[in-house]
Formats: sequence, C-alpha cells, structure tokens
Amino acid sequence: MRRPDPPRLPSATRPRLFTALLAVAVLTLTSAASCGSDEPPIALASAVLAPVTEEIDAPATVVARAAATLTAPADGTLRSLRVEPGQQVKRGQVLAVVDSPSARERLRQARAALDAAKRAGGGGGGNLTGSLRGTDRAAAQAHAAARAAAGKISDPKLRKALLAQVESAQRQYDAAARAADRAVREVQSGVRSLNSAVGALATAQRLQAQQAYDLAKATVDALTLRAPIAGVVQPGGVSSGAGSTGALAGLLDAAGGGLPPGIDPGALGAPAAGPPAGVDTAVPVGGRVTAGTPVLTVVDTRELGLLAEVDETDVLLVQVGLTGTVELDAVTGASYPATVRSIDVLPSTSARGGVSYRVRLSLGAGRYGEAESAPAPRPGMNAVLRLRVREASDAVTVPASAIFSADGRDTVWVVRDGRVGRASVTVGVQGQDLVQIVDGVQPGDRVVVRGTDQVRDGQEVG
Repeated sequence: MRRPDPPRLPSATRPRLFTALLAVAVLTLTSAASCGSDEPPIALASAVLAPVTEEIDAPATVVARAAATLTAPADGTLRSLRVEPGQQVKRGQVLAVVDSPSARERLRQARAALDAAKRAGGGGGGNLTGSLRGTDRAAAQAHAAARAAAGKISDPKLRKALLAQVESAQRQYDAAARAADRAVREVQSGVRSLNSAVGALATAQRLQAQQAYDLAKATVDALTLRAPIAGVVQPGGVSSGAGSTGALAGLLDAAGGGLPPGIDPGALGAPAAGPPAGVDTAVPVGGRVTAGTPVLTVVDTRELGLLAEVDETDVLLVQVGLTGTVELDAVTGASYPATVRSIDVLPSTSARGGVSYRVRLSLGAGRYGEAESAPAPRPGMNAVLRLRVREASDAVTVPASAIFSADGRDTVWVVRDGRVGRASVTVGVQGQDLVQIVDGVQPGDRVVVRGTDQVRDGQEVG
C-alpha cells in the first residue's frame, strides 16, 4: 500500500483527501536556543482520538448503459427511414431499410446455382478432380464474401450469429469435400465405383450451393436495420477520437480504450461518425451508402453510469461496493451519489500520460444540498469522482503536517519531558487534515506540527 510523503499531501498533484475536522489546541512556542539566536517558531499539537476518512479524486465521464450504431451491410442507397431523431424505440423495431442491387443480384445468382445443383444430381463423371476443385473455389469465395458482409453488419448479435453461421457452413462443406476427395481418389485407384464418387461430389456441390444461397439471403435480410436495443435514436454514428469499438454490452461489463465520450467501453456496435455540423442527418433517404456507412445510433439512457480513471497509485485502495460523490462540470453545486461496480484488470493511459485503471460505477440521482433535485446528466459529461476508500471511527490521529520521512520511515517529533525526540510511526487512514497513527504515538502525546525541519533531537521546547 502506498505511503505518501506527508509534506506533499496538500499538493495539487496528489489525490485530495477528506477527513473529519477536529478542533485541536495548538501551542506555538519559541524554541530556546543556547546561542540565543532567533529561530522560526515551532508549533505543537496533541495526538487525539478522532474519526478519519480517506478519499481519492479521479476524473470521470458519464456513460450510457449501452449504444449500438446501425450501419449499411452492403453498398446501395437508403430506401427509407422509419424513425425520427430523438424517438424512443423498442428492441427489434425496424428503423431503416437499405436497397442494395448488388446484394440482391448475388442472392439471385445463388438461388439459380442452387436450383441447377439440385437438378444436376452429379458431377458429370468426366474430370472429377477438376469439378471438385471448382466446387472448392466457389465455396471459398462464398465463405469469404459472407465473412466480409457479416463484418460490416453493425448489430453485434446479428453479426456474431452470421459469422457463426459462416464458420458452421465452412466446417460442413470441408467435411463433405473431404468425403468427395476420398471417393475420387478411390475411384482413381480402382477401389470404388464411379457412381459413388459422382454421388459424393454431387453432395458437396449441392451443399456449397445451399450455403452460398443461405449466406447471400442473410446479407439481404440484414438490409432491414432493426434496433438491437431499446433506446433513443440519433442520426449517424458516434464520433470517436481513437476509432476503436467493441461488441454491444451492458454498462460496466467490458474493458476497452479510446472510445467515444459517453459510451461505456464494450457498449458500442461499430466505429462510426455523426453527421457534419449543421446537418440534420448523416444519410438522407435516397442517399448513397457503402458497406459500413453509419445510418443511425440507438442509445440506452435508462440507467446512466460513470467511468472513472483511477491512478495506479490509488487503485489498490478501490473495492467493489465503495461509495462516493460526483460533481459535474455542467451542474455547478450539485452532488450525485456513485457506487463502485467493477475495476478493470488491464490498465489504460491516463490523460496525464501515466498509468490508470478504469473504475465503473452506478450513478444515482443528484441533488442541490439536501432538498432540490438536480437535472439528470447526459452521456459524455465530464465529472470528478470523490471516492471514500478507507475510514477509521476512533483512531489515534495527529495533524498531517506532523509526519515527515526519516531513513525511509514515517516519523514524528514527540515531546517528552520537555524535549523532542524522533518516533517512527505506522500510518493508517490518511486524511487531508488528520492522519491515523496505528503505532508509535499514544493519545495525549504532543507532537511538532510546524518547524519539523528546524527541530533537533533532544531540543528543549519549554
């Protein structure tokens, strides 16, 4: 656990620590020097029992529960928009339709090839090896095209399902192709009849044609854009500084980096960009789209959360369930409660260039003081999190200024019988004004709180 140098505690670069304020009697004395020269005053205070609370501050951002950007799965035009910006939509609701002549032409060709394969019933019996290789090439092309098309579908669940379908189709075809290849080789070696080889080849060809049709149809079906989550619609995608996104996930679920402000890592469906400034929609009805063009984004704001960047020197103090308060730049004077839900395992680079860890918190309703409700924030708003990490209700405490470092140990000057002496101490909960002393000082002991660098061991203080 980190033991900061107490003289640096008030520095603006260190986390701000809050403690219960305690009135202590401070005696200001002038040290008696044998040489009679004037020395800076030395201030003393008594160690007392008091409650101490330690808090850390961290920059944070308000995040939406989830978001998904719907993109065009193929080249074409935007045929229709079924919703308006700001409209609340349900999961599965049709939001837009893309017209893609190229995707529909591939489907038509795949249907014709499937019909031909069903009618043919065989590989022709001539060049069996050449027929099988041609079937292999067609299957490989169909699988590659399907993967490319599936990768451009923004709905993460649909994209995952289509990619799984492609993988399953390839495994099935590979098994059929291996069976046909064995049959051809056995015919060539005289072990098997020609009819059995032709039948195996026909099975592989029909399977390839069926798979090509299924995958082409899935791409056409994806031209109808449906809401993968419930939420509010906005045009285009979400502007991203780093352009990295992950799969759709709930708030506080996944780790990630460089995501757009206001979107929890793991909650975005596809990399995208919003409409240009001064433009209402990213793509108008009838406008051209290419595969991957963002059309609409659905944002689930039913449950807002907070994403905080906690410095590596503080993150080991953070535990799930700890509570804190949040102040928003946009809502001066209001305070919002927050509770830690999870702490990321992998680090990220903080805004100051150091190592930090993302802490995910639930965010409660804000208030001005005790009574008036504060407005609900919007995703992306900047905030400061003040998190209570440790507390001690009845601790032996001294002012933070009493502690200094000597020989690598936390130390205080303790006055006994009118003379000061060094005492190594074990520090516990560290507040801004008071620090808990676990060992080394007893209640009632007087300690030097000002002029610690002017005191000499054994010096009389009156």
